[in-house]
Amino acid sequence: MGIREEVYYEGGPHIGDVILNVLLSVFIVTIPLAVGAVVRAVWLRFRITDRRVSVTGGWRGQNRADVIYSDIVKVNKVPRGIGLWGDMVLFLKDGSKVELRAMPRYKEVYAYIIDRVAAKTKKSLEA
Repeated sequence: MGIREEVYYEGGPHIGDVILNVLLSVFIVTIPLAVGAVVRAVWLRFRITDRRVSVTGGWRGQNRADVIYSDIVKVNKVPRGIGLWGDMVLFLKDGSKVELRAMPRYKEVYAYIIDRVAAKTKKSLEA
């Protein structure tokens, strides 16, 4: 039997991302942004636990990235939608990156991830 994980957040991107991009699609130039937001809403899922960050996405949700906190060396966040949601990028030891696009409650999730990384690596990521 596997080790039980405590789930902090599980779900998809913020619904405001879809609404905003669909509203902006009245301009022909922004139609690709609306399509991207709808695809994210349908197939992108986040699962953040006390052990790892998992991101499932891609076409029909066929790609999955699992990151343990000790592999994270830096986390960047950017507010979107007047701060109601945001994007995060997890930078890993091997030089790769994992993106969390349109993350709901991104400030709380960011703080949780930073705390977990500090607990696992005994180093703070915040300057």
